[in-house]
Amino acid sequence: MKARLGISPICWWNDDLPELSDDVSLEECLRQAAEAGYSGMETGRRFPMSMAELGPVLDRHGIRVCGGWFSGTVLEGDLEENKDRIGPQMELFKAAGAPCIVYGEVARSIQGDRSRPLATKPRLLDDEMRAYARRMTQFGEWCAGQGMPLAYHHHMAAVVETEAELDAFMANSGEGIPLLYDAGHMAFAGGDVLRVIDRHHARITHVHTKDVRREVIDALDRDRESFLDAVVKGAFTVPGDGSLDFEAIVRRLASHGYEGWFVVEAEQDPRTAPPLPISAKGNRELHRVLGLAGYEVVA
Repeated sequence: MKARLGISPICWWNDDLPELSDDVSLEECLRQAAEAGYSGMETGRRFPMSMAELGPVLDRHGIRVCGGWFSGTVLEGDLEENKDRIGPQMELFKAAGAPCIVYGEVARSIQGDRSRPLATKPRLLDDEMRAYARRMTQFGEWCAGQGMPLAYHHHMAAVVETEAELDAFMANSGEGIPLLYDAGHMAFAGGDVLRVIDRHHARITHVHTKDVRREVIDALDRDRESFLDAVVKGAFTVPGDGSLDFEAIVRRLASHGYEGWFVVEAEQDPRTAPPLPISAKGNRELHRVLGLAGYEVVA
């Protein structure tokens, strides 16, 4: 089995919390990612949306686009409006040979609102979840038909956060909307990270290897503190620096035949977690556990 290692620029610049950002250029970000051992990077706010601009920068560092976030509003928005908004990103990603666009539902989400405590996250009624899952399937099928599939990101503080919510979403949606599996978000939400793989492995097409600091998460006051408060406090980190057993997680993915990208996404304060050494630490841990699970890491 083959695996590719990517990383998110959120280790360098946080799109939701600009104060948690390192003042480096895209060029320097890619240079450090390559030095740390990664062959791919997801897109972020300092990435140009033109392959004519982006391509030469990627080539200089031997990095390719391995995904990137799209803020979707399919829950409440018009499908045609979402198609129009995702169009330029889709064209860039096709030109870049990216594997997918990461779909994040932001309608009703409180993930970017520091004034909203975790306990106030949105919850869908059963009928709402069924309708939403059908609309997401329709949108995912359209994107795949245009030549760029989505990968649906279950996410803290959004409408699909918990294990039960993910189960309901997956039961009511179809293969047209593949799944991005994020161990860190599922652990933060209180889910069983291995059981989620067992239940939904057939539709997992992209993996975020986000670790968590259990002591930070357990100490949160969810009636008062927000998702962004948790990020600032250091809830997330790279594999090998937190509480999750990535050897077990990667072995379970391997047992179901997953091949593809393993992307480090660990939003932290670069002043306390300098991006180059912390991303290199995550890379070493992933190489270790991927090797134990029988993967060949390819560039």
